[in-house]
Amino acid sequence: MAVETSLQAVEISANQFFEIWRHYDSDGNGYMDGKELQTFIQELQQARKKAGLALTPEMKAFVDQFSQSTDGKIGIVELAQILPTEENFLLFFRCQQLKSSEDFMQTWRKYDSDHSGFIDAEELKSFLKDLLQKANKQIDDSKLSEYTDIMLKMFDENNDGKLELTEMARLLPVQENFLLKFQDVKMCGKEFNKAFETFDSDGNGYIDENELDALLKDLCEKNKKVLDINNLATYKKNIMALSDGGKLYRTELALILCAGEN
Repeated sequence: MAVETSLQAVEISANQFFEIWRHYDSDGNGYMDGKELQTFIQELQQARKKAGLALTPEMKAFVDQFSQSTDGKIGIVELAQILPTEENFLLFFRCQQLKSSEDFMQTWRKYDSDHSGFIDAEELKSFLKDLLQKANKQIDDSKLSEYTDIMLKMFDENNDGKLELTEMARLLPVQENFLLKFQDVKMCGKEFNKAFETFDSDGNGYIDENELDALLKDLCEKNKKVLDINNLATYKKNIMALSDGGKLYRTELALILCAGEN
């Protein structure tokens, strides 16, 4: 089995990492949890033992943390921390600058300059270069192109050469990816437009910080099992990072709250 062979490797390539991730994130939701996570842990231990390799300290700490946890959840970043990956593309996932949702959202807004809700291959290349430079990682243009191609391969599910905000946010550690919190509260297009018009109380075409506060309080009240009103300030800060000088327009808020016309 190719995945088993990859888990046995002393050093895992970017393509092997991609193969492992896609195999265990079987539902494609951007993280491993529940049975997916427990299967990964079991097969990781078996593959390493079969190859005569001990678990690395990182692997052992990971197994100790998650093997008995029924509600554990990990993303691509966490997986990259424990697998013995080659020092090229996957160093990207170790960049400390990716630990803040707010910084991530601000960087996204910079490169989604046309407010389209996605970034194309060239914009993605600039996006990655900026994040790597912030983490003091200098790479040449050919390596950056390689990173860009792999990112598209990993996240561009419909193969249109573009990545949406929620797809790119998988670069964040699960605990920092606040967008995951909003997956289960997204509205269809009609519901979203109604909510936007309701909370754009002065009808000026954008949501300001106070209006967003009211909208989020309403969402927290209606979705208590998903959203915690005690985290309201964090939700608001991260969402406002997408705003234009404190003005959160419909297209930006839709990135967080709109599931389209389904």
